[in-house]
Amino acid sequence: MWHNFTMPYTASRGPGRPPAAKAAETRERILHAAREVFSELGYDAATFQAIAIRADLTRPAINHYFASKRVLWAEVVEQTNTSIVSAGVARAHERTGLVDRLAAFLSATTQADADDRSAAAFLVTSVLETQRHPELVSDEHDPLKNSRAFVTWAVNDAIERGELSGDTDVSHLVEMLVAVLWGMGFYAGFVGDGAALGAVVHKLELLLANKLWHLA
Repeated sequence: MWHNFTMPYTASRGPGRPPAAKAAETRERILHAAREVFSELGYDAATFQAIAIRADLTRPAINHYFASKRVLWAEVVEQTNTSIVSAGVARAHERTGLVDRLAAFLSATTQADADDRSAAAFLVTSVLETQRHPELVSDEHDPLKNSRAFVTWAVNDAIERGELSGDTDVSHLVEMLVAVLWGMGFYAGFVGDGAALGAVVHKLELLLANKLWHLA
């Protein structure tokens, strides 16, 4: 037997390859576990062993699907960006007004799964990690770049439709709105109660629409 009995054995499942019918399910379990571990520990501290334990698999099983931590990271980024950011952009394109589009984007990205905050947490973590490790940036699946592109489009479209003034300082407005969106992402991933997120997003929508309060 190849087991090294001098090392602690932590996973309850065997180390062999899963049946073909369960390969997709196993891969998804690894990606979900990796998303949680990366969010909690960061890129440097996350290990295949920690991910294997979280996924209830052995480390060789993780290696079977992903040759390196960087490869696994890249796939988690791609999956999360596609399912959260791209889905939020698609939802926003169904609306017309700037505030409605921002609210739709926030609703989709912060409440993709109210019972699982790991997606929002990972998105925030991925932005922080790419500041430390520029080599981790993906041009196609960069959540910050993609969200900034969405906001830039939404602001320019609002100007073209007359919703915003033609002399609007686009670059600084975009950066302010990006800061708000990612601040909400941080709140959704690390701070707020998932059950209250809908109400929080609604309050922000009222604030942006100048309907939250009336100043004398």
